[in-house]
Order: sequence, then structure tokens, then C-alpha cells
Amino acid sequence: MAATTSTTKSFEYKARDQSGKVVKGRIDASSENAVLARLRAMEISPISVTEAGSGTGLNKEINISFLQKGVGLDDLAVMSRQMSTMISSGLSLIRALVILSEQTENPTLAKALGEIRQDVETGGTLSDAFAKHGTVFPPIMIHLVRAGETGGFLDNALESIANNFEGEVKLRGTIKSALTYPVVVLIMAIAAVVGMLLFIVPVFEEMFSDLGGELPLLTQMLVWMSDGMTIIAPILVVGGIIFSVWWGKNKHTEKVRKAVDPWKLRAPVFGPLFRKVSISRFTRNFGTMLGAGVPILHALSIVGETSGNFVIEEALRRVADSVRSGQSVSVPLAKEPVFPSMVTQMVAVGEDAGSMEVMLSKIADFYDDEVQKTTEQLTALIEPLMIGVIGAIVGVMVIALYMPIFAIFDQIK
Repeated sequence: MAATTSTTKSFEYKARDQSGKVVKGRIDASSENAVLARLRAMEISPISVTEAGSGTGLNKEINISFLQKGVGLDDLAVMSRQMSTMISSGLSLIRALVILSEQTENPTLAKALGEIRQDVETGGTLSDAFAKHGTVFPPIMIHLVRAGETGGFLDNALESIANNFEGEVKLRGTIKSALTYPVVVLIMAIAAVVGMLLFIVPVFEEMFSDLGGELPLLTQMLVWMSDGMTIIAPILVVGGIIFSVWWGKNKHTEKVRKAVDPWKLRAPVFGPLFRKVSISRFTRNFGTMLGAGVPILHALSIVGETSGNFVIEEALRRVADSVRSGQSVSVPLAKEPVFPSMVTQMVAVGEDAGSMEVMLSKIADFYDDEVQKTTEQLTALIEPLMIGVIGAIVGVMVIALYMPIFAIFDQIK
């Protein structure tokens, strides 16, 4: 007796939803009848179902994934809030996923939601389907969804995710607004100095050589820098490209983070800002996970990774070990110097009152305000400093270029 084998094929469908809107999509199934059964389960009426071939020539799909936009926290925040609203309104999970995959403007997220819908249709859980797309959905989102599924409050868990990601997007926007001005000004200053050394100084050098005489020391130093820049500039460009590629591949490795992250917290001017940002992320994520019912040890292991700093991540690992041995959170937290006393005291009060997630949320709001104030202060401080430094550099270069001319005028007199 011959064995029967089933193969999965890809089918494209056109159907009409409950509101009468025509929707299109693709489903992987063993037969056309299986596709029709899935469409009925999704509460949509099929109009046509055709098998989708891989295509050849001009009909073949071209893979341009390297040009596609990545999925940002703002995309995930909008998706989570929309899904929460649809589920709380009574829509089925599969129907919500269909709508989201069709409406999202991000192609990477739309593709992931389509594959997640197929996994859910075949009996998988939403959290397990999210976990298969770890590059799209962060760990905190996966675990919060799993907690919501287990506790029967998926819509509330998704709303918590949306609130969390919206807070993180606001925090990142604040940081970018503080760093944009000094970075742009620094780049323009470097470009101006390099341009003067490469194109303007050589013109003056040729003119000085025709006039003869000995150049002042400051002018001679500028000429040496100009001569060396023709060799150094290409090396710096190539080195910068190589470093950028290396940094993109290795910035998240443990070895690099061990060396860089402690320096971030000790850096002059920006060190306090980085510390406040990391503490804000830790407290917001920790409070969100506890409020969603995630076990405290599990939450500690996740929020350390999402804090964005290796020092805080290592500190939270030690806190988790102490909690595992029977201690409260506030006691080992107070032993870690990276956490201010205000944080540990409020966590202790939250533990005693049985509302630690509320206290953590208040701490996150406080540090969000502190980050806002710090960035405004840094911007007010850096702006005049950058203008003064750039003016001094350009002024010294101009003086160095005109010193020989002044000397010639003195000789003429």
C-alpha cells in the first residue's frame, strides 16, 4: 500500500469581511478546501482562491529585504494599542491579526503579522508566534503577551505594552533632541577645519613660498598639518568606515559592553544623563511586567537586558540571585551603587504597601522629567561652548594664515 504524502502550498485569496470590505491575502495550506475552511474560521466570505506560484522572469518576487525599513518601537506601540482595542471590542484574535497585517504601513511588520496569523490559525499561541520573530518583537513584549494569555487579560497586557513603548519612544526623542545639535555642529566644525587644511592652506602656502622668507611658527605648524592631512584624511575615512562596520556588528557583544557601558555612566557632562535614562527604562519595564503578572524573578532577568547598560544588567542579576535566596528586592538593590537611594527607598515602600508596580511607575515618570530637564540644561550649556570652541579654532587658523602677510607689511614700512 502506497504511503500518502501531503505538501503545503501557497494560496492567494480574495474575500469579503463582515463589514463588506474586500480583503486580499495569502495562506499556506495543503489544499484549496483547507484554505476555505480557514477563511470561514476567520469570519470572512471567500470570493476567489487561487494557487500562488513562485513566479519566473518579471513575475518572480525580488528580495529587497535589505532596503526595507526596520520595525521601530513606535510601530509596535501603534500595533499593540490597535490590537488591544480590537480584542476588547470583541473581535477574534485571528480577525484582528488580519486587519493589522493589511493596515500597517511597515512591510516587515506586515509580513511578520501575516506569518503570526498563520501560526495562530494552526493552534499556536500568540506569544509563541511572536517568539518566532525575535528580531521584530522584543523579549519584554513576548513575555507580557504570554502573561496576558495565561491570565486571560490579553487586551490589558497589550495596552500596557503600548504605554510602555510610547514612553520609551518619548524618552528616545528627548535624548535625540539633546544630542542632535552638538553632533551636527561638531561634524560641521570638523568638515570646515579639514576643508581649510586641504584647500585653503595650500593656496596660502604657495603664495608664501613665492614671497620667500621664513614663516612664523604658528603658520609653519598649520602648513605641516595641511601637508599631513592629504595622507591622514583618506586613512581617517577608511578607518571610520571600518570602525562603523565593526561597531555595528560588535556593539551588543558582552566584551564591548563591559568596556563601554561603565564609561558611559562616568562620562563627563553626559554620564548623569545616561544613568537617568537607564534607570527610567528599568523602572518602567519592571513596573509594567509586574503589573501584567509576570513573576518577579522572570521580570528581573528581562528588565536587565532592556535597561541598555551592562552595569545595571549585572546589578540586576545579583539582585535576582538575592531574591531567589529569599530576600526582598529593595535590600540587594540598596547594595548596588548604580541605583540612587531614592529609587531603593521607593521600591521598599512599594514592597511594604503591596503596590510596587505603582511606585516603579512613579519613579519612571520622575526620571523621565529629570531626563527632560537634564537635556535642556545640556543644550543650554553645550551651545555656547561649541560656538566658542569653533570660533577659537577658526580664528587661530585665520591668524596663522595672515601672520606672514602682516610680517611683509612691517618689512615694507
